[in-house]
Amino acid sequence: MTSGNYAPYPGQYGAPTGKPAGALVRWFARFIDGIIVGLASWALAFFTDNLSSIWVTGLFTGLLTFVYFFVLETTTGSTLGKKLLGLRVAGPGGVAKPTAAQAAIRNSWTLLPIIPFVGGLLGIIAIFIIGVTISGSATKQGKHDQLAGGTLVVKG
Repeated sequence: MTSGNYAPYPGQYGAPTGKPAGALVRWFARFIDGIIVGLASWALAFFTDNLSSIWVTGLFTGLLTFVYFFVLETTTGSTLGKKLLGLRVAGPGGVAKPTAAQAAIRNSWTLLPIIPFVGGLLGIIAIFIIGVTISGSATKQGKHDQLAGGTLVVKG
């Protein structure tokens, strides 16, 4: 294969063009997306007069985060944060973007804040596991990418 192409699995054809994105650039993209979703969540909680309810803010944050990533990744292959940093999510086998099922599985961990009391802690644990698996993977795939059938975040 040429240096610009990347095969997520040895011998796989039709692999996405671009290099696998590492944990740090993916974290920055997630941070940008988190600001966007956080502002939308705050506005929704404010306008529904639910700023003081941890139940509602957890629901807004978890559900909005999931919907944001799901919709953008299935329609464009990239969130706003990823676009700003030149990243995109490719489906397994070189498909331009993940399917609805792959995006749902890949982003299901973002729903953890909905769980009362322990959701935030579970979300932090999920972030840690994803970061470690991205950093430790030759393909730069996190556990959520692996569970989604081999989605891949690429730069370029």
